[in-house]
Amino acid sequence: MMKVGLLSDTHGYLDDAVFRYFDQCDEIWHAGDFGSIAVVDTLTAFKPFRGVWGNIDGRDVRMACPEHNRFVCEGVDVWMTHIGGYPGRYAPQVKPEIVSRPPKLFICGHSHILKVQYDPKLGLLHLNPGAAGKQGWHKVRTLMRFDIRDERIENLEVIELGAR
Repeated sequence: MMKVGLLSDTHGYLDDAVFRYFDQCDEIWHAGDFGSIAVVDTLTAFKPFRGVWGNIDGRDVRMACPEHNRFVCEGVDVWMTHIGGYPGRYAPQVKPEIVSRPPKLFICGHSHILKVQYDPKLGLLHLNPGAAGKQGWHKVRTLMRFDIRDERIENLEVIELGAR
């Protein structure tokens, strides 16, 4: 079993509460728009880490993280990218592959809108953890935690960090 802490769109701000909420996680995943390499470095020093760069990230973050990160975790095919859209409205740059080779778990950031949506047509679960940073149009900063066990995503929690 893998316990995952998921966040996105920190935009250079990393709330101390992230470390408290993710303390029992095995890995931390960040779906882009770190805002600074310091966020990547801090998360990497805290726990095993996976991330993708976002549209605001500079060269240093882009050198440290890929644009797309596709991997298998506990038997689950995971695809994480920053701008990917959501079921019924996938972004043009991911649509051909997501339709021809859908993952079981598709994770995006970018919109600052927390979303958990199942795509019955492609048989995948879409997660967007919203935004954990203070910049953007979101009203509440959010994170997610979940477990991956025996090829299943379980115990999904949405965590509110407070007002932007």
